[in-house]
Amino acid sequence: MFQAVIVGRPNVGKSTLFNTLIGERKAIVERTPGITRDFMVDYIELEEGKGIKLIDTGGIDLSERDFFSKVIREIVEKTLYQADLILFVVDAKEGLVSADEEIASYLRKLGKPIWLIVNKVESKEDEKKAQEFYALGFSEIFFISAREKKNIPLLKEALYEIAKDRLIALPEGPIIKVAILGRPNVGKSTLLNKLVGYERVIVSEIPGTTRDCVDVLIERERGPSFLLIDTPGIRRRARIEERAEKFSVDKALDTLKKIDVVLFLITAEEGVTHQDKTLLRQVEKNYKACLLLINKWDLFEKNKGKAQVFLELVKHHLKFLPWLPVLPISAKRGLNVEKILPMVEEVYAEYHKRIPTSKVNEFIEELKKQYTFNVKGKRLKIYYATQVEVSPPTFVVFVNVNPEDIPKNVEKFFRKSFQQFLGFEKVPVKVIFRLRS
Repeated sequence: MFQAVIVGRPNVGKSTLFNTLIGERKAIVERTPGITRDFMVDYIELEEGKGIKLIDTGGIDLSERDFFSKVIREIVEKTLYQADLILFVVDAKEGLVSADEEIASYLRKLGKPIWLIVNKVESKEDEKKAQEFYALGFSEIFFISAREKKNIPLLKEALYEIAKDRLIALPEGPIIKVAILGRPNVGKSTLLNKLVGYERVIVSEIPGTTRDCVDVLIERERGPSFLLIDTPGIRRRARIEERAEKFSVDKALDTLKKIDVVLFLITAEEGVTHQDKTLLRQVEKNYKACLLLINKWDLFEKNKGKAQVFLELVKHHLKFLPWLPVLPISAKRGLNVEKILPMVEEVYAEYHKRIPTSKVNEFIEELKKQYTFNVKGKRLKIYYATQVEVSPPTFVVFVNVNPEDIPKNVEKFFRKSFQQFLGFEKVPVKVIFRLRS
């Protein structure tokens, strides 16, 4: 497999280049330096169904003035040693600066093939200033604009030529998209590292370390693969001061709409907070499959009675999600971590299960024998029902009254009945009433 790594100082357009090459807006693109603290992984398609792996790194700051720059540099170094090609990105609008020269010197010591990517070449003035970068002495130089896609086809053609004998088939089949969600500092990055098996993202005691959503693909020879997405810790809007953090919160909530299963973390120290309930209401609103992971469970190691009381309290707080599976874990020690992905696979299968219409209506007939409902003084007649969608499992029930008149408690009863009797006990079910014409 051929692996290319994008590197450079902060704010030169690395994330924009990454998004342009993979053909999808995935990394945060912001003008504030240092927005991408972690790194992103995806594939560039260079011929039909085949391509290479591409990694977008955090911006390198060789001065190591703060914690994040030092940690990012260590992570980037690990990635660069595994790279087949380094795409060193610089900024034509700023011209050649001393930080570029320092990074160039650092990269040469790695002994890897390096292509200099002069980005933001969008005007005659930019083209003139871009000539300064010849002074770095690299033989392979590309003058591009990632934002305007200028010379991107030329760059992809060159990538194909260097990697054509090592192209890999792009991932096919089911890739279960899993978002790790929760408040800051509950152990999301530690859990991701434990699931993957190595130090993949920055782990820190400072809340808000993960600004970007970080993707990690776990590919398996048998069964589905997993795309794990470590989202930023989400705080209340009133406490969000940085524009970049607000952007990350929006991205995390947007991610929620695009994934299959949520791993929602709380801790045994704090239990279910008001903010947790607010976030889980978003899970409910979007009908997302979810596992509740209670981290730091080793705090109850010597007190099983207290642990049982805690679990009952959690279920009470989250009674609006009666189907929610709960798993106590310790991300740091690895307690029950091996159970998480099998549970995700089980929940995913249930979330995508389809019930034959004949079986649905057998259940409806049994329901009609046992229960009767009145809506505004009129008896509710149920004619038939059918499943129209999966993820979430969605059922349309044809009735004789205006659907808007059906009380919420009746809708809740039907939803709960579909879950219990049709085998959807661990996922949400959506029920739509429709007037039979």
